[in-house]
Formats: sequence, structure tokens, C-alpha cells
Amino acid sequence: MTGIRLTAPAPGWSIDADVVVVGSGVAGLTTALRCAAAGLSTVVVTKARLDDGSTRWAQGGVAAALGEGDTPEQHLDDTLAAGAGLCDEAAVRTLVTEGPDAVRRLIGTGAHFDTADDGTIALGREGGHHRRRIAHAGGDATGAEISRALVEAVREAALHTVENALVLDLLTDAEGRTAGVTLHVMGEGQHDGVGAVHAPAVILATGGMGQVFSATTNPPVATGDGVALALRAGAEVSDLEFVQFHPTVLFLGAGAEGQQPLVSEAVRGEGAHLVDAHGTRFMLGQHELAELAPRDIVAKAITRQMQLHGTEHMYLDARHFGAKMWEQHFPTILAACRTHGIDPVTEPIPVAPAAHHASGGIRTDLRGRTTVPGLYACGEVACTGVHGANRLASNSLLEGLVFAERIAADIVADRPRSAAATVADHPAPSPLLPPEARSTIQRIMTRGAGVVRSADSLARAAEELEDLHRSAFLKAGAAEPKDAVPGVEAWEVTNLLLVSRVLVAAARQREETRGCHWREDRPERDDENWRRHLVVRLTPDRQLVLRRTDTEAFGPVQPSGAADCAATGTTHPTPEEP
Repeated sequence: MTGIRLTAPAPGWSIDADVVVVGSGVAGLTTALRCAAAGLSTVVVTKARLDDGSTRWAQGGVAAALGEGDTPEQHLDDTLAAGAGLCDEAAVRTLVTEGPDAVRRLIGTGAHFDTADDGTIALGREGGHHRRRIAHAGGDATGAEISRALVEAVREAALHTVENALVLDLLTDAEGRTAGVTLHVMGEGQHDGVGAVHAPAVILATGGMGQVFSATTNPPVATGDGVALALRAGAEVSDLEFVQFHPTVLFLGAGAEGQQPLVSEAVRGEGAHLVDAHGTRFMLGQHELAELAPRDIVAKAITRQMQLHGTEHMYLDARHFGAKMWEQHFPTILAACRTHGIDPVTEPIPVAPAAHHASGGIRTDLRGRTTVPGLYACGEVACTGVHGANRLASNSLLEGLVFAERIAADIVADRPRSAAATVADHPAPSPLLPPEARSTIQRIMTRGAGVVRSADSLARAAEELEDLHRSAFLKAGAAEPKDAVPGVEAWEVTNLLLVSRVLVAAARQREETRGCHWREDRPERDDENWRRHLVVRLTPDRQLVLRRTDTEAFGPVQPSGAADCAATGTTHPTPEEP
């Protein structure tokens, strides 16, 4: 344990449970339902409303070998190819072999997928897949349907839920095991202000961290809270440099910030073409799958065309679909486009890449266990090794399903013992950044660590981020401290700064181009030196320690104490407390 925590008031209330799940997407709610069904007292904590997690925004579907002639082995091959040599094959094999039955159990929970005329699940195709294996719901509203089904199941099971709650830090017992979390509930109700949930098992299913960039498909709540909490708790994170930029996000103008409307990969899967302003297709000849190449390849191609033509976007042309197909298959995207004055039935859609999915995250084993005993991670916040250097389209919902079930099984088998929570003897609160630093961080990250990176851009980003970090300590140590007042916005921006620093440190270290990590100064893939994972941890004196794995496989996930003793690698010093 690092002893580092966010500056916050002491908990004024508490709840006792066997398990606390943080997050209400497919990963969190699936885990919670499985734990509760096994008789464990389970509490679900979510940052917004129960049905407002990242899962709800998923337009794409769930990838699984459900169709005739398809096999888990073929799904494995496509996943490994997309992951650019960095997938952990054992994790991928777990995903693709257990995936089909996990989808069937989701259907048993109440999720309704689109069906063909013969009653079987209608399967679509997306980038990187050589077969139709994507199950959709409501055309382009798969996430909303999955969320609806799971939320209804949670309410029917009468699980204890705490909504509008930002998780702050991990609690531990005297032996360093997980003992719960502190959290802040926004608004009045049964629980209000800072409190605690005491539980010997904590599952982080907090989603992504897209809000570190100016433009993202992620909802506003995706501020990297889970990864930041895990780092402060001493857990290892891995592969944070691999941020997938979705190639086709509706372009709303150069100054647009925050969550941007996604134009699903499924639109290209049904035959839409990427074109420049003259209507010329530019993916032909660049990859055997053309517009259906893996996302990193398409995003890079669009970016190159933008640079070549001196423009800020390209176009997605699906006028040949006709009104009926748009209305039946892609009603959500059609409505979003028309809201912004674009009619895809009659004109091409302006698109540009935007931050979409974190392939890296909190390092876990095949049962979702982190390097902190009792702490689990699942979904986008986790790094299981499944995605490697670039996530294959529609594997994320499946990963949430499969590994949620595995986590629940591990917790049920272990039946964790309750223990009294404690705070480190010498807690080290982190000075908070002011809320207005959020846009500064986003601009730094977009400019220096976006789709295209270089040694110079990353060095500038690192220096600017360290300036923000240093200024927080200087203000906290001043004769008349003027540090930010504890609150949701200050906690969020402090989390954003921490995960941004780790992402940039890893991106600087990886001197190659691989998957969705594009170094224009190191354009070639270097398997001899870099077919490895980068693992990062935060030391008690706030230094970032990076180490490189021996192979592309993850290897065993050791408790943090053992990892601290064994880790060797690069140390990135950070300013000491005044």
C-alpha cells in the first residue's frame, strides 16, 4: 500500500457488506447479480444513475462465435491479429471459449437481441472480423438494451444500490487486504456526503478514462477514477499507452469538446465507404478488409488523409443505404446526425477520430484479481491481456460478461472474511487540482498524446503535466494554502492528472509504433524489444515505476508487496511534498 489518498473529509456514515461493486455497466452489474445470487451481501455503487454507465452508450454489439460455421478459434485469430502481437493468448482463449455461453446467459437474464427471419440471432460484421459474429439489439442500441435488462434484474433482486456516488479511495485492514472503499454521494438522500462501504471484496468496474482528451465518445463520468484509485492503493496498471481512437466519430467542429456522437463500426460493416471531400475512397489497397480493417489502421488512414488535404475531417458515405435501412438499422445514429444538421440519407457524414476505449488498465489475472489482495477489476478499467495493443471491435462487452462471471466465481469460492477497515498510520493526502485544470489537461493530452505521438510531443506533455502536479504541491505548502476545496470536480480532475501522467510516461517509454500507439518518430513495429507489456505502479513517495514484462504473456499477478520487491525498471520521479 502507498498510503496515498485523496484529500477528503472523514466518512460520516458506513455500510457493511460482503462485496462492493463500483460501476453499473455490463461488468459491474453482471458481477453483482452473480455474487448476490450466491447469497453474498452485495452493494452496487455507481457514479451517476444505475442505467447511466458507459455500457448504455455502446452502439456496436457483442462479438461471439454464435453463427453457423464460426468457431472460437476463428474469433481468437481475429482478436490476436487486432492486438498487434500483445494479446495474452490464455486470456483471449478464455474470452472466446466462454463467450458464447455468457451471451446466452445474458439473454436468459432478459436481454433481447435482433433476430433473423428464422428466429436465430442476427449477426453483423465489424472491423477486424472475418465473419459475421456481432449480435446487436435495436440496430445500434445494443448497450442500452443490455443495460436495461441488467438494471431490471438488479432491481428485481432488490440489491442495495448507491447512485450518484464518486468512489474515492480503497480501505484496507491491518494486513493490507481490501476492506472496502470511501465514497462521496452527490445530493441528499439516505446517504449524503463522504461515507464508506466496508467489504472484504471490492470490484472496480468504473469504465474508461476518455475524458483525459478533449474529444471522446465516453460519457462525462469517464474520468479514470478506478485506475487512479488502484494506483493510489499500490496496484499495478498495464498498457495505458494503448488508447483506441474510434475512427468514425461525428465531427462537430474544431472547438467541440467532451462527449461526441459515435458513428458505429456497424455502419461500415453494412457497406458504408470512407471518402475524401472529392468522394474518393482511400481505404482501398491499404488493407485487405478496406474500411473494415482494425480500428487503429482506419484511424491512422483517416488522420493521414486529413494531414494530406489540410482538413479536420473526412467523410463516411452511406447514402446508398436509403432511408428505410437507416431508419431500421441505425435509428440512433440517424437521429444524432440530424440533430446536428446532417442527413446521412442524402449527404456524407463528416467524421474524425476521437478517444474511445482504453485497452490498458488495472492489471488482473484470469480471475480478475489485481495485485492488491481482495481488489478485483473488470471491464474497461481492467487490463486482462485480451485486447493487447488494440481492441477488436465488440470484444469489450463480451470481456465484461466473461470476466465478471469469473470474478464472482472466485469470490464465492473464497468467501472473503470480514475485517475492520483502517487508514494507513501516516496517510498522505494528495493535494487537489482546481476544477478549471480539467480543460488544461485535456488540451495537453490531445496535443501531445493523441492519435499521432512523437518524442517531442510526449516530452512537452510530460513537462506540462508535471508543472500542474508541482503547482498543486506548492499551493498546498504555501503559508496561506489556496489548494482546491474537496469536491467532485476537484477529485475528478486530480484523478485525470494521475492517469494522464501514467499514460504519457508509458507512451514515452514505448519507442515504436504498435496497434493504437502511433509514434511518428518511431514508425516501425519492434518485436525484438517491444513485444512486451509496460507495467506501472505508484510508490509511497509518489514516484512512477515502469517495468517491462519478459514476454507478451502477462504472467502471474503477484500481491503488491511481492511486486514491489521484484520490480525493476525506469523510475519517473515526481515532486516531493513541501
